[in-house]
Amino acid sequence: MNADESLNTSSPARQRGLFYAWNLGLPLLCAVLTFVVFDLTSLDRWFGDQLYQLGGQHFPLQSNGLFEHFTHNWTSIIPDTTSTLAIIGSLLSFVWPRFKADRHSKAIAFLERVKMVPVLQFITRHRRDFLFVVVAFAIDSGMTRFLKVHTNIYCPVQTLPYGGTQEMMHWFENFSLLHEPKGTGRCWPGGHAVTGFSIVALYFVALRQRWQHARKVLYVALAMGVVYGTIRVFQGIHFMSHTPWGMIMVWLCTLFTALAFYGRKRLQQPALQR
Repeated sequence: MNADESLNTSSPARQRGLFYAWNLGLPLLCAVLTFVVFDLTSLDRWFGDQLYQLGGQHFPLQSNGLFEHFTHNWTSIIPDTTSTLAIIGSLLSFVWPRFKADRHSKAIAFLERVKMVPVLQFITRHRRDFLFVVVAFAIDSGMTRFLKVHTNIYCPVQTLPYGGTQEMMHWFENFSLLHEPKGTGRCWPGGHAVTGFSIVALYFVALRQRWQHARKVLYVALAMGVVYGTIRVFQGIHFMSHTPWGMIMVWLCTLFTALAFYGRKRLQQPALQR
């Protein structure tokens, strides 16, 4: 019996428990581990020192024009394209239902000639998925901005140990829920890592559609976030811990958004073998 079959034959309470253990409990455990391993130790500083010394009192990719172009332009292609298509799809999903055979026969005939009817019908059927991706991306972006503004953490290259002028601090030392701390630090969590991890929204769409390759989508999203975040670490823009914190934040935001759009039971259905 495989995992899906075992889940299918278990009690509703067990199914619910397993779902939240993996999708909520595990990320929260990762948050605790990240806090203990990085934020309560000097591990971030140790990694930063090694890279700084490796580059000869300079981060290895700090002045690399190619990587700077990559991190500011290339990394946004997939997320930006995804969000743009989701917005377009959301808008178009309201178009086809407006057409009535008795009043728009000529327009419908034209759309049939140019093979747009199946496309519009597909988009309409998946309206909830398009809207979910739009909302998930917006929440990820909004939460990232909120945390950056309300922690006021400076990038490594801006801090005193690495040639900057600002004090080095942990995010929890300066966090304010209701007020913005003074300063212009905007480096926690890792914004570029968040950009990559945000693709995890497509994983939840794949779960909802019971796509058998859903986990591959998840692995791609995680890999993108890790790669984007690691590059910024080598540039001295972020510490190591900023990447896992970005991943945890994106996962939790996207999970709760998916639950609001789809519900747990729909996300927990076994994949279809097509």
